[in-house]
Amino acid sequence: MILNIDELDDKFSIEGELGIAELEENMAFITISNKFADADICLYGGHITNFKPHKTMPVLWMSPDSKYEEGRPIRGGIPVCFPWFGPHKTDSAKPQHGFVRLMYWNLQETAPLPTGETLIRLQLCSSEKTKAYWNFDFCAELTVIVGKTLTVTLKVTNISALPFEYTCALHSYYHISSIEEIAVEGLQNTRYFNQLDGGDYIHETPGLEIKQAETRHYYDTEADCIIHDPLFGRRIMVSKSGSKVTTVWNPGEETCRKIDDIPDDGFHSFICIEAVNAFNNVIKLAPGESHETSAIIGLAE
Repeated sequence: MILNIDELDDKFSIEGELGIAELEENMAFITISNKFADADICLYGGHITNFKPHKTMPVLWMSPDSKYEEGRPIRGGIPVCFPWFGPHKTDSAKPQHGFVRLMYWNLQETAPLPTGETLIRLQLCSSEKTKAYWNFDFCAELTVIVGKTLTVTLKVTNISALPFEYTCALHSYYHISSIEEIAVEGLQNTRYFNQLDGGDYIHETPGLEIKQAETRHYYDTEADCIIHDPLFGRRIMVSKSGSKVTTVWNPGEETCRKIDDIPDDGFHSFICIEAVNAFNNVIKLAPGESHETSAIIGLAE
């Protein structure tokens, strides 16, 4: 799909603050630069690829080997996972983490806010194309507010005559100095499922240090997390709402070698801390009901 970037720019640009540009081949990006930060959002996947507060380095990590190709997800930034998280439960041929990250979202609104922040609203609603994957009528909206913090909200509305349930995630990748040097706080005394060994545990220590591949799903938590990164001299604050599962993921060296859109040593440079609705937090919507899942990201003072 080739979008008319000039038409989008004429309709939605904000002088000196927001424009539409082709940053990767044949893919339209919303580019934002306001008094707080720079950010980029690809209309393919509704995918945030950059959030950089002024006078610092990017907060989000993007793989230098990411493929910007239709039919493939973008690697890094904030992928939107919906209407399932992880592999499809009954059909392994369906795409990992759902289909919306493989489709173009419609730009609905851009607006400068009185605070100096910038608002962007995208939408993707059910169609014949989506029903090939998931036979329900829905409307998904992604609202992004770029300021001192980055706020990303996925709102899903059931516009069908039948109830449905879904799982989802805002699968955020954070740019770090080295996986061996950071610690994640905010998960102490929280139960988690370790996907790599199938066990359930309680996280007992104040900080989580990553010493090996990790896929941990922390249950029944709405707590803020902080990524302490002493080599970069910063702390990344990761907050959320509308989500009671927090997933922490790093593939480690062995798995990283098998992922074709991450460099073999790429696992050193990122950690994922994700706002998730899945496992014991599946979202069930009656006709007309909506649910919002938000991630709020910034640098701690």
